[in-house]
Amino acid sequence: MALGRLFPLIKLILNIMGLFSSEQSYLGIDFDNNSVKVVQLTNENGRPRLVTYGYIDRKIEREKIDSGRSDNPEVAKIIQHVCRKAKTTTTKVITALPAYSVFSSVLNLPVSAKKDLASAVKWEAKKVIPLPVEDMILDWKVLQDFTDEPSGEKNPAENGQGPNGESKGFDDLRQRSFLKIASTKKGVYTKILLTAAPKDLVKRYINIFKSAGLNLLSLDTESFALVRSLVGNDPSALMIVDIGSVVTNISVVVNGIPLLNRSLDIGGLTITQAIANSLNISLERAEQFKYDIGISPDRAGQGNIPQTIESTIVPIVDELKYSLNLYRNQSQKPIEKVILTGGSSLLLNLPEYLAKAVNLKVYRGDPWARIIYPGELKPVLDEIGSRFSVAIGLAMRNIE
Repeated sequence: MALGRLFPLIKLILNIMGLFSSEQSYLGIDFDNNSVKVVQLTNENGRPRLVTYGYIDRKIEREKIDSGRSDNPEVAKIIQHVCRKAKTTTTKVITALPAYSVFSSVLNLPVSAKKDLASAVKWEAKKVIPLPVEDMILDWKVLQDFTDEPSGEKNPAENGQGPNGESKGFDDLRQRSFLKIASTKKGVYTKILLTAAPKDLVKRYINIFKSAGLNLLSLDTESFALVRSLVGNDPSALMIVDIGSVVTNISVVVNGIPLLNRSLDIGGLTITQAIANSLNISLERAEQFKYDIGISPDRAGQGNIPQTIESTIVPIVDELKYSLNLYRNQSQKPIEKVILTGGSSLLLNLPEYLAKAVNLKVYRGDPWARIIYPGELKPVLDEIGSRFSVAIGLAMRNIE
């Protein structure tokens, strides 16, 4: 069944499963201006088990949703609506800040700076964050110590997470769109993963969930949620490409740490609109055509729709190549594969097309691979999995 038939536009999509009651149960809520996705997982002997999930498109008839009060009343009402329809049984929530709003950088600090790490990180943050540090909430994680040559460190986060990495900002915030690895003198350095997000944005998210009557346990990032649901303990260097409805997020991950994150304002809706304009048809029909026909894997588009899709995703391909080159210029650990996710990753022949474009193995990720669920649900979960990758990873955060 094509995704277009399973998720027609302008419809509420919900699926409710047998419910479990557990104190160790968490909601992963992934939302933006276009949709809300909710996944509830419970801790079953250290493994996440699916309880329920729900999805709503932003074009739903809003009058069906009860009124409420919030700094963002509409979003809070929609979240409440999805949770109610999905019959969630917990109020404990983990959500993610949008990738394009979070800034990150890998810093190399002299080991001596450990004595006053907070001051050292804040000083370096002023050099790399393009906004006033006073308006940001900072978070950092110690990755490793290393001996550097004058030419600069060439292997970011080679040893992965260090045992002493403690969050000093708000809970578990680590991500965004530029990689900076630099040092000028030979010596022993501490590698720090710095993350920052605007205070106003954090406050707005807190108010949304307070208004929705939910207990926001922590703010995560989309990239770490995707690592959790799609990568697990894989230590290799890889790339995750999340093609959403309006934004494509690209992350280079090494040893489970997203070192490079970039966002592009092109997504599935961009492709759908291009097809609709090309054929002079409705968005709903264009969405159906998009998934039924897909793209030509030999990169020689056959027919109007494959050619239209190919021309629309050229900027995504260019961004993949740019991100790969940016990482390769600063690291010796080669990228081994590309993992696709997001609703539009289900375009027919897209993995084969991108594999030829970037000369790497490309495949669709399975966010349910580490989740316990009834076997009879596998067909439908496989259909919707790519849309729920972030929400699944968020709900897994306090379980694994």
